[in-house]
Amino acid sequence: MNDNTVAKTKKKEVLSWCLYDWAYSSFATIVISAVLPVYYSQIAAGDLPGNAATIYWGYTTVIALIVSVLLAPVMGAVADISGIKKKFLLIFAAIGIFSTSLLYYVTSGDWLLASLLFVFGNIGFSMSEVFYNSILPSVAGPEAIDRVSVKGYALGYLGGGILLALDIGLIQFMPDKALATRISFITVSIWWAVFTIPFILNVREPAVTNRNRLDGNVLTAGFKRLSHTFSELREYRELFLFLAAFWIYNDGIGTIIKMATIYGAEIGISQTALIGALLMTQFVGIPFSFAFGKLARLIGAKNSIMLGLFVYTVISIGSYFMETALHFFILAFLVGTVQGGTQALSRSLYGSMLPKEKTAEFFGFYGMSSKFAGIVGPLVFAVVSQLAGTSRLSIFSLIVFFIAGALILHRVDVEKGVRASLGKSLV
Repeated sequence: MNDNTVAKTKKKEVLSWCLYDWAYSSFATIVISAVLPVYYSQIAAGDLPGNAATIYWGYTTVIALIVSVLLAPVMGAVADISGIKKKFLLIFAAIGIFSTSLLYYVTSGDWLLASLLFVFGNIGFSMSEVFYNSILPSVAGPEAIDRVSVKGYALGYLGGGILLALDIGLIQFMPDKALATRISFITVSIWWAVFTIPFILNVREPAVTNRNRLDGNVLTAGFKRLSHTFSELREYRELFLFLAAFWIYNDGIGTIIKMATIYGAEIGISQTALIGALLMTQFVGIPFSFAFGKLARLIGAKNSIMLGLFVYTVISIGSYFMETALHFFILAFLVGTVQGGTQALSRSLYGSMLPKEKTAEFFGFYGMSSKFAGIVGPLVFAVVSQLAGTSRLSIFSLIVFFIAGALILHRVDVEKGVRASLGKSLV
């Protein structure tokens, strides 16, 4: 095989890996964020009193996150020692695809079925992501890993946005809006399945090395690895301090992503307006993610994230007073300006303070721990909604996550953290 053939094969593999982001991001966009929360509030749980639908959706999200958190370390260990990462990705993708397709059968009053199917769909989504991420180093190599990762992220944004636009058209023009919404869940399943095919055909199974093998059963190995990585992280003060800040403020960001549309539905904003605003957020997020990258070169990644957290604080305060669809569109636009940028810069800032020989291990902990920390925000949202009888105080309470996260982030000395990582690497 000559060099040109090898290069073409590698390029095809990289594109096929990125296309899985395009495929499974449809679930994140339509099922997690945009369409299902509104359908859950207005149809599946529409006969429940008061803000019960919002409360139950909050608890459903918490349960889905808890299950994913419990499975993630086990699956991470399997990913390293099994030699069947690709097969496990496809198994969990199939679980997600099948569960999402069954949402078609959720009709009025079926909130419990909707919750159950969402939990299984989210398990498929989250666990396939574990294996998807674990395959990246073998697809890209150290010299291209950042570029390939960003490309996948951007394709995920774009793919989710395109399918959402198509589904908005379907919901807008079909007379039976409920049926159109149920059909949109089928489109997610088809989209996810079809664009997984290039991954199946072109992405190779990564080789297993002896150093990746672990003694004992997978369950024990997974949680031992988490404990070991946590102990190592504590040796890097600035890195650990940043991670603490990230756990807090990213929980607030994740809660807005998961709960915004069902909150909007609760206060009476129409399904069309809610989904349209989320579509706008998808496409606003693409250029503003790149803009945040440029801003980071001017004022630094840390200060750029601080700016993003200030905007999120404004969003939380503004959401308390939200009354109309126009208000929701304005706040959704603001979310789009900071969502991708804060998450991308958080990842790169964390990476800049990592000892280079431990990037895979520490990034695995980064993803796993953020899922664990992400349970608190939706739980607080649901509990406050239940106690207060309204979700306005719940959305307002999220400012605590952004302010507390910003205060801890302010204490992080990035240059000291980078020097510490270099010093450890040289030892």
